[in-house]
This record gives sequence, C-alpha cells and structure tokens, in this order.
Amino acid sequence: MASAPVRAALEVRPIQISVRPTLDPAGLIRPELLSRAREALDFHAGRIANRDRIYLVDFAMHSAEPRLFELNMISGEVEAFRTAHGRGSDPEHSGFAHRFSNVQDSHQSSVGAYLIAGPGHGTIHGPNVLLDGLDYTNSLARQRAIIIHGADYAEPDFLAREGKLGRSFGCFSTAHADLHTLRQRMGEGRMLFAFG
Repeated sequence: MASAPVRAALEVRPIQISVRPTLDPAGLIRPELLSRAREALDFHAGRIANRDRIYLVDFAMHSAEPRLFELNMISGEVEAFRTAHGRGSDPEHSGFAHRFSNVQDSHQSSVGAYLIAGPGHGTIHGPNVLLDGLDYTNSLARQRAIIIHGADYAEPDFLAREGKLGRSFGCFSTAHADLHTLRQRMGEGRMLFAFG
C-alpha cells in the first residue's frame, strides 16, 4: 500500500481554468475602437468602479448607423444604439464627424474616456446622463454640459426623412426611447469611450 505522501501525489486534482468570454462575437465594434477602449479601461481603472459593462461610440461611422455600443464585459454581448455628433464636428452636415474639440462653444464632439456620473435632469433637455471627461481631449465635458440626452433630431422618423441624424452642440443625443433604456442601464461609475 502506498504511503500517504505518495497517495496524495497520485490524486487527480481539478485544474482551475478561467475562461474569458469572446467580446463582441458578432463583430459589430471596429477592432481598433475596442482595443483603445480596453486600454482606456485599464488606464483609468482607479476611476471606473463598475466594469461589468462599457459603452463605446464610433464617430468614424455615419450618424444613420447605430454607433453607440453597450458591451457586456461578462457575456461579451453587444447592443447598438444611434447617437448624434456635434454640429461643429460636421459643419457640412454630411453625417460624418470630422473634427473634435474640448473647447467651450466649439459645438464639436469630444473623444476619449468619460466617467458616467449617473442620471440627471436639465431644464433644456430634461432627463439625461451626466458625463465627466477623463482625458485631456474631453476634460471640460462637465463645464461644456456634454451629456447624453434625448432629441427629436435623433428619432427614427427624422432619420427616415433626412437619411442622417441631426446635430447636437457636442452632446451624445439619442432617440428618447433609447435614452430611457440607457439611463436605466448606464447607472453610475461605468466608462463611455468615444473615438473617431
């Protein structure tokens, strides 16, 4: 009969394997955007308390396309919404954002990582989601009142009529129904990352 140490050495022990989900299995998010967002999530780890979901905006896409992505970091699944860009980012109103700024009254969208600061309610746009810029490219977001809000020019009937969304003053404007969904899901302490 084998001694106790030998028996212990012969026992089969289960191996712990940590399996990460495949992020965005449908391939909706541009790989460069996803890579940069993951880098930003790690860089700002001390500020981002909730890492179960992140939000990404692809300003390289036309405004008619769903380009605000909710990425579930646990399941890997993605849901997409439409969002407008600033009129200063697209002066010709082509539907594509070409310029980005962190300057007051530029009416341009800002790129970079944002901390989602929770639901708010304003006198002009009503219900919204508050954002704080974490990078030099968007550090004045709160002073510029860059938020996520609902807008008639982001509604499906406007898109059907015009072939593109209208333009904001730099905010991430969405359809009112999408804003309702996003306000509930975004909560507070998650990251939104915008990239052109």
